[in-house]
Amino acid sequence: MMRIFFVILLSAPSAVTADGYIRPIPQPQSATAEFWFLAASLALIGALWGVHRLVSRR
Repeated sequence: MMRIFFVILLSAPSAVTADGYIRPIPQPQSATAEFWFLAASLALIGALWGVHRLVSRR
């Protein structure tokens, strides 16, 4: 069993060696993505303000 494993291991050296790490390059954000992020941020702030008002009235 071990002989078969070593034969397979030695017959495919490219499968055994690892490639070097290639760092991903981040893509820039589009204007549309920035607009929707702004809209979501304002909606979250508005929701938090509404919860604050609701809880502080108690």
